[in-house]
Amino acid sequence: MTSETVTTAPTPDQIRRAPKVLLHDHLDGGLRPATVAELARECGYGGLPETDPEALGTWFREAADSGSLERYLETFAHTCAVMQTREALVRVAAECAEDLAADGVVYAEVRYAPEQHLEAGLTLEEVVEAVNEGFREGERRAREAGHRIRVGVLLTAMRHAARSLEIAELANRYRDAGVVGFDIAGAEAGHPPTRHLDAFEYLKRENNHFTIHAGEAFGLPSIWQALQWCGADRLGHGVRIIDDIHVAGDGTVKLGRLAAYVRDKRIPLELCPTSNIQTGAASSYAEHPIGLLRRLRFRATVNTDNRLMSGTSMSREFGHLVETFGYTLDDMQWFTVNAMKSAFIPFDERLAMINEVIKPGYAELKAEWLFREAAAKGL
Repeated sequence: MTSETVTTAPTPDQIRRAPKVLLHDHLDGGLRPATVAELARECGYGGLPETDPEALGTWFREAADSGSLERYLETFAHTCAVMQTREALVRVAAECAEDLAADGVVYAEVRYAPEQHLEAGLTLEEVVEAVNEGFREGERRAREAGHRIRVGVLLTAMRHAARSLEIAELANRYRDAGVVGFDIAGAEAGHPPTRHLDAFEYLKRENNHFTIHAGEAFGLPSIWQALQWCGADRLGHGVRIIDDIHVAGDGTVKLGRLAAYVRDKRIPLELCPTSNIQTGAASSYAEHPIGLLRRLRFRATVNTDNRLMSGTSMSREFGHLVETFGYTLDDMQWFTVNAMKSAFIPFDERLAMINEVIKPGYAELKAEWLFREAAAKGL
């Protein structure tokens, strides 16, 4: 192992093999296209725009590329429609864990809204138990394939609905059975997080963790409310914090009071570059705020959001950043340690993952690089 600095970009293979941590991934946004098509046939859902898996995957990506968060969210009607039985939920969760592990993800927090899976008669509890069963099965399959992954669940309430307290209580009941926290999601405009204060106050009284989708399609007021009124531990996206960071013509950077607060308090930002571009929160990878936020040492993390709709993976997200910003293995490790520090599992378990899995994994990749460099020089 080595602590020496690596100054060149990692290869695609190194990016894939590097241990990665994912904090913002939606279960209903990460299905395999073939699974969506098969489940639709099994349950008789005839609303898919395409039935061929390849064409269906293309449709999801193109429909999500509208530049509108509202249009982006409409694609989830199809995935949720085929996730209404216990068997479907177990399968989707197991495949999720397998796919993430094969991509080098060693720890993931995957979120979903139990209230969106009740149409075939399941109870909220049955939904949670089916998904948890699926993740444990997926972890087992990953181990058999030689991969290591741990998956924690975030239970999501929809911000336009009125079940947030009920879902928060559900998250608290299952907090020692695979559920590690709570979230609210959905269109931000017109649905402020302050409508769900009773849920957040309940979670704080129970010493439980929660993140809030904020600062994605909406701006600084959404972030301010999530932090100061609701007390969020993390910001789901939070990309619009850039609106409170002012860069002068000479390159001088000045942080507004909200941005300074977010950085000073080390509030994690669950940044999702490809998704942010699709929904219009950023115009390109080069213009994405993650570059500046990394330079200013915010608690920035890299995430996938919705792997199906964005046609992405953690390796692809890092690949785009490596290509755009010239990031190295050291940068990847920085983002990964940030994410692990910000996870909703106990401190000692986070520390063990950093010291026993993440740092040794990157050290091994750096040693490979140094060996290759030495060999190229004939040393």
